[in-house]
Amino acid sequence: MQVMECSVPSGSMITRDLAGNSYFEDAYLMPLIDPGRSMSDIFIVVFGHKPLGIKLLLIARSAAARIAGLEVPTVAEIMNPTFKADYRVGEKIGPWPIFFLGENEIVAGRNNRHIDFRVSVLKRVDGEEASVVVSTVCTVHNLFGKIYLFMIGPFHRNGVQLLMANAIRAKRI
Repeated sequence: MQVMECSVPSGSMITRDLAGNSYFEDAYLMPLIDPGRSMSDIFIVVFGHKPLGIKLLLIARSAAARIAGLEVPTVAEIMNPTFKADYRVGEKIGPWPIFFLGENEIVAGRNNRHIDFRVSVLKRVDGEEASVVVSTVCTVHNLFGKIYLFMIGPFHRNGVQLLMANAIRAKRI
């Protein structure tokens, strides 16, 4: 199995209710070889290994978003993210604050005046089958948020799928 598009899981802390009321949502499923991994490990395996091209796009996006008044990661957080073994809610994992951390899910994101977003990494184990669902949910607060999502949406969808596929190919997941 490779990366497959799916629905935001109803059991996620990003509930279907919230996702249904959001302006933007997506979710992708991939296999999980080692279901014993911690949620922070799984998050890092996916989001901690960005190709240079994605890093450069994120730096350009952050520069434009900063001008528009959004809180964005620094160049250092994008180019050389630091990770550790254990996390708590409120700490940053890579460039994003953690909003929820449970045994089977981690939710990180950011609140801004134009847009709020959450990224969920959810581990699902069904017998001997294990998988990970990466979901993103965004709410917008004004027209700028809608324009931003219109422009970023395609890059986001392709980027998340690429990061997940790279984790599978590299046998990190």
